[in-house]
This record gives sequence, C-alpha cells and structure tokens, in this order.
Amino acid sequence: MNSTAHAAGTASRSRSRRSRLWKAVSSRYDLYLMLLLPIAWYLVFNYGPLYGLQIAFKNFSPAKGISGSAWVGLDHFKRFVDSYYFWRLLWNTISINLFSLLFAFPIPVLLALLVTEIRNKKFSKIVQNITYIPHFISIVVMVGMIMVFLSPRGGPINAIIEAFGGDPVRFLDSAGWFKPIFISSNIWQNMGWQSIIYIAALSGVNPQLYEAAKMDGASRLRRIWHVSLPGILPVIVILLILDVGHFMNVGFEKILLMQNNLNLESSDVISTFVYTTGILKGEYSYTAAIGLFNSLVNLVLLLLVNRFARKKAETSLW
Repeated sequence: MNSTAHAAGTASRSRSRRSRLWKAVSSRYDLYLMLLLPIAWYLVFNYGPLYGLQIAFKNFSPAKGISGSAWVGLDHFKRFVDSYYFWRLLWNTISINLFSLLFAFPIPVLLALLVTEIRNKKFSKIVQNITYIPHFISIVVMVGMIMVFLSPRGGPINAIIEAFGGDPVRFLDSAGWFKPIFISSNIWQNMGWQSIIYIAALSGVNPQLYEAAKMDGASRLRRIWHVSLPGILPVIVILLILDVGHFMNVGFEKILLMQNNLNLESSDVISTFVYTTGILKGEYSYTAAIGLFNSLVNLVLLLLVNRFARKKAETSLW
C-alpha cells in the first residue's frame, strides 16, 4: 500500500514538473525559438565534426572512408612527440602566447584606465577612436602594412635607421625579430577594441567609492589602485580565463602570411604545421592527432586556470 502511494506521489510530482515546464516554455516560446538557430549552428559546426576526430587514431584513407580506415591507436601521437620538430613547434606556440599574455593582456586594461581618467571628454573620445580603428583593418592589409613599414628598401623604419647612420635591417627575414613584430603589431591592432569591455566595466563602479577615497585624501593613482582595479577585477579574471582557454591557438592567418623560410625557426607553430602538413601534404590522420593534442592542452589549461581563479579570486566561468 505504501509503495503504491509513493509511486503515485512520484508520478504526480513528475506530471506537475512537466506541466510547469510546459507553461514556462509556452509563455515565452518566442525566445526559445530564437535559440534554435545558434543551437543548430553549434550542433552542425562544433559537435558534428567531433565524429571525424577518430581519424587521429586511424590511417585515414579517403577511398575507404572514416569507418573503413585501419585503426592504429596512438601511433600518430607518438610520431609527433618523437619528431625532431616537436619541441620547436611547442616552444614557438607557447612562447608567442605567453609573451602575448604578459605584454598584450595588461595594455587594454591600462588604456581603459587612461581613457576613463582623462577629464577632457572630447580628447577622450578622440583617443578611443584612434585606438579602435586598427581593429577593423583586415589581416592581409595589416601584414602588407608591416611589410611596407619594415622593408629594407624605402621602408620608414629603415629610413630612420639609415638617417642615424645605421645599416638597413631585414626584420621579416630574421627569426629573432619575428615574435616581437608579431606581438607588437597585435597589441597595436587590438588594444583599443579589447579595452571597450573594461571601459564598460569601469562605468559600473560606484562613484561614491571614488568620492569616499577622495575625501580620505587618496591620490588619483591610489583611487585607481584601490577602487578602479578591484571594481573590474572579476572582468579581468574572466577575460584572462578565456584567453588561456585558447592559449595554444595562435593567429594562424597572420603568422602564415608573415612566414618565410628565413624566419621559420621562430614562426613555425602548431597551427601552421597542421596546415602545411595536413592540407598541403594530405597527412590527415597525423595532423588530426596533432590538432587533438593541441585542443587537449587548451582544455587542461582552461580547467586549471578556472579552478585557480575560483579559489584565489572567487571568480570563474563555472
């Protein structure tokens, strides 16, 4: 008798939950319909291709298809780790992203603080517009501009060097100059656009905190350090986690356009190697394994940084 009553109660609660869910969905069905397109996009372009990841564990043959290709297990991963170019690719990929985090990540924060501290609002708007514009320059045009500016024949930078009695420098043909040029040009192109979210976050800081700090005699730098930065710290942490989430993904198009045989020692990264080996040479299984290795490293870094941020800053993605 008790079991029957318990089963009836469970069924009643289940029907009640379904009824509430149906009412909630039907009352705002228009919003849920809007979700169908992005959900379909993710299913088709993000989750659908996961089926093809199994070629990383097979000797894929287009004639046999994915299911008909021979299974080789971890052979492709071992081949990549044992290859002579493994450490070069890994170091180039990590170093470019690491230096970008160290130098490029703080600059939009500093720019946002600078813009919000400028008292002349007209001048502040001019600074914002000037720093935003480079973001809208295409990568191809950007690389073309870099080549023109750094050209050893008639380039403005080398013209200045020659004016001071120096010899022209072939910047883009030097492995030592590749990373500084790549990172600094990224900073110039993206710092204005990336500062927008920090400016928006700063506008949400309670003005009374600034007034209280000012009444306590805090200087402008003190107010920035003790009010502005703590106010936008959660935003900074979230964006840092998101950046670390694609730590191993370097700007593939820009690197490929700037790459040549003379700077290959510094410019050859995992993404460009996957393109040249997988697409141009047709080693699909091998480069699928490399791409999966790259994604797994990103996932591990994301989980570690998110956990660290949750413990230390009490801010995380989940």
